[in-house]
Amino acid sequence: MSQGKVVLVGAGPGDPELITLRGLRWLRRAEVIVYDQLSTPALLDEAPEDALRIFAGKSAGRHYLEQSAINAILIHHARRGRLVVRLKGGDPFVFGRGGEEMLACARAGVAVEVVPGVSAAIAVPAAAGIPVTHRGFASSFAVVTGHEDPAKPEPAVDWERLAMAVDTLVILMGVGTLPRITARLLAAGRSGDTPAAVIHRGTTQAEETVVGTLGDIAARAAEIQAPAVIVIGEAVAFRPLLARSLLAAAVLDHR
Repeated sequence: MSQGKVVLVGAGPGDPELITLRGLRWLRRAEVIVYDQLSTPALLDEAPEDALRIFAGKSAGRHYLEQSAINAILIHHARRGRLVVRLKGGDPFVFGRGGEEMLACARAGVAVEVVPGVSAAIAVPAAAGIPVTHRGFASSFAVVTGHEDPAKPEPAVDWERLAMAVDTLVILMGVGTLPRITARLLAAGRSGDTPAAVIHRGTTQAEETVVGTLGDIAARAAEIQAPAVIVIGEAVAFRPLLARSLLAAAVLDHR
């Protein structure tokens, strides 16, 4: 039996048109697709009709399949000569645990390839009219997880140092911990007037953006559910101007 292959494909931030051309080509050849809840359902229609589809969704506190089980599924099917596409929201290596899956395949002697994806960390703010950098206002940004393993003895994210270290903070998986995060940033000296935004399901028809300041964004966005991207920094203040430009472009595009 010939050896199969695993391809870790970044599905992009939500809009199915934001998958890369290379990722789409692999998806259209897949014999097995292992996908998560952040992968756009419409993308599954691009796969061959007879491809085996396996849901492996995970969210904070709720795992349909444990990571070890996902790794085992990828290896199992590849060893039986199948082309396995692991379809992951955003980019496989941006808090997507793609590195763990790649290592598991490599250690099992299974061929594995990574197809980078458009990360929600940059694409979601951009689509909402928020640049993570802007000349004269933001020359640096950091992408940080807001959801860390509770089993860790010490938190890996040093919010006190991050508070003043970069111009724009982009936080993924931080909706549930937003009050705690903002409190730590404020205590570390970041101004409560710093513009902030929470973007729910960015780049999709269900997109919802709440804008405020570091001091009040946790209260303003209290009803927002995951998935969402949080942006903190002066660049958020450009959203009204850029959002109007994006809307005008969309109107012209549909004429």
